This record gives sequence, C-alpha cells and structure tokens, in this order.
Amino acid sequence: MASLPPGSTAGAHSDQLLVEANGCTRTLILNRPKQLNALSSTMIKELLRCFAAYERDDGVKLLIVKGKGRAFCAGGDVTSCIQSIHNEGWKWGADFFRNQYSLDYIIATYIKPQVSLLTGIVMGGGAGVSLHGRFRVATDKTIFAMPETSLGLFPDVGASYFLSRLPGFYGEYVALAGARLDGAEMLACGLATHFVHSNRLVLLEESLKKVNTSNTFAVCAIIDEFAQQPSLKENSSLNRLDIINKCFSKRTVEEIIYALDQVASNFADEWIAATIQSLKKASPTSLKISLRSIRKGRTQTIGECLRREYRMACHVVRGDFSRDFFEGSRAILIDKDQNPMWMPPRLEQVHDKQVEEHFSRIDDPQWEDLDLPTRRSQGRNIESML
Repeated sequence: MASLPPGSTAGAHSDQLLVEANGCTRTLILNRPKQLNALSSTMIKELLRCFAAYERDDGVKLLIVKGKGRAFCAGGDVTSCIQSIHNEGWKWGADFFRNQYSLDYIIATYIKPQVSLLTGIVMGGGAGVSLHGRFRVATDKTIFAMPETSLGLFPDVGASYFLSRLPGFYGEYVALAGARLDGAEMLACGLATHFVHSNRLVLLEESLKKVNTSNTFAVCAIIDEFAQQPSLKENSSLNRLDIINKCFSKRTVEEIIYALDQVASNFADEWIAATIQSLKKASPTSLKISLRSIRKGRTQTIGECLRREYRMACHVVRGDFSRDFFEGSRAILIDKDQNPMWMPPRLEQVHDKQVEEHFSRIDDPQWEDLDLPTRRSQGRNIESML
C-alpha cells in the first residue's frame, strides 16, 4: 500500500482513502465499507490532493478508482453533512459542495486516463467521482441511481451535464424518478463505457496495473479484452424509451405526470405505476428545480453545469426557499420514518419564480461563485449504445 501524496491529511481519518502503487498505475480505494464508501469531507480533500499530485507526476500514467467492499460509493455522506451544517452553519455545507464539485471538474477534464470499477452501488457523489472519468466499467453487480429528489435535493455533481446527454429524454426520467439502472443499462445508455463480468474484474485490474502509458487507445484495448455486450432485461426501462420520450419531453413536471397517467389509463404496466409513485413521493420543489437543471445542462459545458449546481446547492443548504433537504434527510436517512413532510406539499404551489431563484447568486458577503481553474479539456462525451 502506497502512502498518500505529500501534503495529505494525517491522523485518524487518513485511512478513508487508500492508495496502491503498481509501476505507473495508482489505485485509489474508497475505504469506508460500513458506510458504503459514502464520501466524507476528508475523502474528498484527499482525492483532490491525489488527482492534483498524480497529474503533475510524469511517473504516473493511469489511475484506477474503486470501492472497498460491496459498494463503489453510495454518494456524499449526507447524514454527517446535515449534522455539520446544523452545528457550524450553512458555510460548512457550501465548502463541502465546493470541494466536491471542484473534484468532479478536475476528473472531467483530467489529462490522464481514469478507470472506475463500478462494483455494487454507484449513487450521487459516487457518480461524480467516476462517470466524469474516461473509462467507466460496469458489472453484473452494478446498481446506479441519482435518488436526490426523494431527499429534497437535486441530481448534482455534474449530473445536469451527463444525464442531459443520454438518449432522448432518458436523463429527465433518471433524474426525476430516481430510477435504478443495472450495469447493462448503464452501458446501453452511455453512462458506462464497458461491461465486465464481476468474476473477471480481478484479472482486468491486474492487467491495468502493468500499464506504462497514458494512451487512451492502449488502455481501452486492455479493457476490451475483458469486456462483453450484455443483453437488456425484458423489463428494462430502456425498452420503454418511446414512452419515456413521449412523457418526459413535456415542459413541466405536472405535464410529465399527466402524460404518464394518460398512458397508465390505457394499459396496466408495473413500470409506469412505479414511476408515477416515485414522482408523487418526491419533493415537489426538488422535482421542479431538477427538471430545470437538466434542461439547462443540455446546452452547457461541464464547468457551467457545476457552477450552476453550486449556486443551487448553496441555496438548498441555506434553506433560502425550501427546507426540504433537511426534512427529506431526516425522514429517509436519520429518523427513517420514510414520511417526509414537504413544504410546499404540492407541485402547483412551487412557482416558476421560486424555481428560477435557485439559479441566482447568493446575496451574502461570505459567499462567492464556484471558481474553477482553466483546463484544456471541456468534459467527456456520453456515447449511447442504442
């Protein structure tokens, strides 16, 4: 096991990110398996230091990112985040998101190839530290979702960039319904670049550790040796893309739900019923700002998306227009009564002006916009297999 780059934090939390050195390859291991590798503030800062140091180090050619245990990463550590905001104020939350989005931006514009091994759960912040990288390897055990609307948040970490570039209006569906995708679906829609069966991952990893080049074609060729083309399950949401495009292309959330209700009235379908239920259980405010965010993301760069999402996140942690993030986290993650009391409780009570205000600058002398460095790359392409 290699030590972290110079300048890394020492102490009790330094084992939350492990680093293995094998020749020109560095393997970064998210190491909070009991928390499903949820990203703490410490982990994010250590990842920032590692990515910065290894980009400058000519002896490092390739980065592998993976999780310890049965999850890749279940997202940001929302419970600890909420507690810290309560104890230290909204600025702590703003700093957390600032570091997280800065990390996502560096990964999206990284000049050296990154291979993310997406075993198990990949959600929220876990998508941010993987899907912006050059190679995303899904498996038969991968479970992906952006479940933020059920928590009173919105799909962030650059999701308005990568979800808005999925086929048709599939990104709107994934964002609003918090839909779970398996590895085959991730490959088909473009979120993953490869699919490798979990029993071949160790062999793939051993081959990657022998790499002595940053040439993406050479790295891709190695992954290709282990990759396969899985079939979609019969009940896959991608087999309903015509319905998704018809309904989720509507201008408003109300119109989307109405369109789904109309389809459901014509024939019984468990998937449609489950989708409608997910939308009706989610925070009305979250649904509306999420839809607006995805639509804006369609024409923006990764940097523009992250800057806008940072404004949104700061408004959310300040509770400027809604306290749904705190209520959703209480109901789903802390008290676990699964019964959030959203305010306002109905979609028609969330007005356009309130939605648009989430994208405005924060009127506070302690606040400033997300300042991202100038980079050569402008973000990854999302290439669907469909």
